Amino acid sequence: MDFNTSIPTAKRLERLQYENPWWLNGQVQQVYTDMSKRLYFKLFYPFVKETEIKRALVLMGPRRVGKTVMMFHSIQELLAEKVAPKKIFFIGIDNPIYMHLGLEEILLLAKEAVDLANLEGCFVFFDEIQYLKDWERHLKVLVDLYPKTKFIVSGSAAAALRLQSSESGAGRFTDFMLPPLTFHEYIHLKGLDHLVQAKSIIYDEKEIPFFTTHDNKALNKEFFHYLNFGGYPEVVLSEKIQSDMGRYVKNDIVDKVLLRDLPSLYGIKDVQELNSFFSYLAYNTGNEFSFERLAKDSGIQKEVIKRYLEYLEAAFLIKVIHKIDSNAKKFKRITNFKVYLTNPSLRTALFSPIQETDSETGNMVETAIFSQWMHRENLDLKYARWKMGRAEGEVDIVLIDNKLFKPQWCVEVKWSNRYFEKPQELNSLLHFCNQNKFKATLVTTIDVAGNKTIDNVNITFVPAAIYAYNIGVVTLVKKSMWLND
Repeated sequence: MDFNTSIPTAKRLERLQYENPWWLNGQVQQVYTDMSKRLYFKLFYPFVKETEIKRALVLMGPRRVGKTVMMFHSIQELLAEKVAPKKIFFIGIDNPIYMHLGLEEILLLAKEAVDLANLEGCFVFFDEIQYLKDWERHLKVLVDLYPKTKFIVSGSAAAALRLQSSESGAGRFTDFMLPPLTFHEYIHLKGLDHLVQAKSIIYDEKEIPFFTTHDNKALNKEFFHYLNFGGYPEVVLSEKIQSDMGRYVKNDIVDKVLLRDLPSLYGIKDVQELNSFFSYLAYNTGNEFSFERLAKDSGIQKEVIKRYLEYLEAAFLIKVIHKIDSNAKKFKRITNFKVYLTNPSLRTALFSPIQETDSETGNMVETAIFSQWMHRENLDLKYARWKMGRAEGEVDIVLIDNKLFKPQWCVEVKWSNRYFEKPQELNSLLHFCNQNKFKATLVTTIDVAGNKTIDNVNITFVPAAIYAYNIGVVTLVKKSMWLND
């Protein structure tokens, strides 16, 4: 049976007209126009408009972070800028009606639906591109065949997309990674910008611009809501979804990534084992692991564990952070490492929401801080651990300059106000700073802010929620500067 002829062309044309209502009324569906734009939209849209360079734009990222919505917001903007409605196509590749059709066949159907003479000046959006086999080859051909048409594609199978895009799309694709929400974006989406204001703090005896709050209690309440529910735009804005995170996030995000989004590319055969392994990592986010311990606890061979970690990291579900010593030197052999969820609310989806007083709160706050830094893809973040007599010293976050091979700064993440009163108890941090000639460092707290100097090191204390918010602000500024260079 020929599947292509079993579905009448007229039905496919009807579907295309349904997906593209602006062909008739000049407007994007209200369900999308009512949604707030992510702050990342300002970074993404210039790539959509870039038509001088012959490149397709590949919007990739984990499931449910707002990729489809960002496409519709782009269409809304194009229409506002007077691009002809019939020169904008949106096609959801995951619809079975397009099964067994190549990208060009679907494109020509759309052209037929609006009766265009040619595709010059058109903007073509293909959603969920990973559902098309060999999508990258098809897309590369379209970029070459239609140099005056802009192609924008999205996909949730981040691991597969990144692998295939980099291998097959060299010189033809521009990748744009849309990560989970930052705490900064969460506050913006919820309309809570009044909780923060631009002021400054003292760091390394200098005054630097910084957002602070006049209401730590309210901001901390939102911070914990973010830890539990905040990585996904839909979850943030829906109490109904929050009440059933397990069904929404686990079924629609975790299971689809682990069970369906092409783990076979990484030679993974036992997807149920992968699922169990991920749940174990999620429960222990922020903990230190060794291959020996993981193999012993899980009963999985070390080589398989390495492959699982590689896949989960490429799928943007976890981040593996490696260890350095007190002199910021890397270890010759990787034995120990930490694993963090890229989105703290994944843990809530798999288990249950956490409270401020829970024993795992420290690790979750640390995970949230790390997840803010993960939006800056080119940063080499480490943690430090070393022997200090009979005990061990540790510093949570160290930034390494890859060109100089030297540490740039270090941060200790605490969910406690105790160390503001007793900074001398920060032995490991002070030792690391003195070993690496740091005159300043930063320590997070629950709600206390200020400065203390001890052992010639100036320590800036900042509430964890405020620190997380500021990382998000600076990240957007840096990305914007990088794009405008």
